[in-house]
Amino acid sequence: MANVVVVGAQWGDEGKGKIVDWLSVEADVVVRFQGGHNAGHTLVIDGKTYKLSLLPSGIVRPGKLSIIGNGVVFDPHHFVREVAGIEAQGVVVSPENLKVAENAPLILSLHRELDAHREGAAVKGVKIGTTMRGIGPAYEDKAGRRSIRIMDLAEPDLLDAKIERLLAHHNPLRRGLGLPEVDPAAIKAELMAVAPKVLPFMAATWDILDGLRRQGKRILFEGAQGALLDVDHGTYPFVTSSNTVAGNAATGSGLGPKAVGYVLGIAKAYTTRVGGGPFPTELFDAVGERIAQRGHEFGTVTGRPRRCGWFDAVLARQTVKTSGIDGIALTKLDILDGFEEIKVCTRYLLDGVEIDRFPASQAAQARVTPVYETIKGWEGTTAGARSWADLPAHAIKYVRRIEELIGAPVALLSTSPERTDTILVHNPFQD
Repeated sequence: MANVVVVGAQWGDEGKGKIVDWLSVEADVVVRFQGGHNAGHTLVIDGKTYKLSLLPSGIVRPGKLSIIGNGVVFDPHHFVREVAGIEAQGVVVSPENLKVAENAPLILSLHRELDAHREGAAVKGVKIGTTMRGIGPAYEDKAGRRSIRIMDLAEPDLLDAKIERLLAHHNPLRRGLGLPEVDPAAIKAELMAVAPKVLPFMAATWDILDGLRRQGKRILFEGAQGALLDVDHGTYPFVTSSNTVAGNAATGSGLGPKAVGYVLGIAKAYTTRVGGGPFPTELFDAVGERIAQRGHEFGTVTGRPRRCGWFDAVLARQTVKTSGIDGIALTKLDILDGFEEIKVCTRYLLDGVEIDRFPASQAAQARVTPVYETIKGWEGTTAGARSWADLPAHAIKYVRRIEELIGAPVALLSTSPERTDTILVHNPFQD
């Protein structure tokens, strides 16, 4: 039985929440390994909708252990609010079914303030489009070795020195930006107020995971943002602040790379993006508006409208390589029902020359134009289909063509937000 890593194969919002929930039936533990509460996962179970951003998707399934790994930046105040919200929907959340890595760095109010200030003051062309929830600044402090981590909440007598070290960086920075300095006492009070609500969930999660792996338990690693937002392999600088590719599942959870088995990439049957940055297949016409409206393309966390475009096989093919994707879960095929023709980007033109990859240069990324292949659409509907026999012939041809173009098979096909409306081609846990 393989452990499975689920990663977004585009810019996020591909429907990972549903797929993780679908796979969690066979998993014993679900692990978040990167990002923070800047990524929303929507789950629809028996007609009931759950919106998660920090909690692993497995939390809504009884009998599953959920873990927030060390690769996540952890906002303790948001954690408390999200737990309260999900409990109000009848979900049980306790230290028995949820563990948080003791070495996960914290997001503090000063991180959120800095994030918002930078985004608001960004010069034209460099506005990243962050959620302004402090994710980037928290990762900066982690890399700068000045983070306050969850374990520090258990040692209040040692906090003063750690806060002093943190503010030795932040207060001069804030003065330069015209922001008021932060009082160390205010930071400590902020931490001490939330500590009793967070510390019961703290654990050496790497050790727990190692024990479960040795017992043969099935582990499902859940990514947050899509691979095209990876800080190394994404559309830099319009990316998130962590590694979102599958390789970070090991680092962000504390397990060795051999613990990672099957890599499942999630991709929509078209492409969307939130925030700034290049988007070669973006549509600015009635077709793009039609996709957006039918797909309800608004961010789970921010409510921002998503930019929509045709499926970009060049980018998906690149993600298959950088994440080592074994199979694809293709989502939202039903949104394309009724289109007379559907376009797929197969290559780019860069300064008149055809290329088959997305260039790393920011200037070159802005100049590429898509080369499209037109595929005949289909009559009828794919919505709610649960077998290949339920799909129109041309819908199957579209799926097969995507497989050819990206170099990976479709392992799962999602035809609605409901978890049962899924066509299973290959079970990743059986690999």
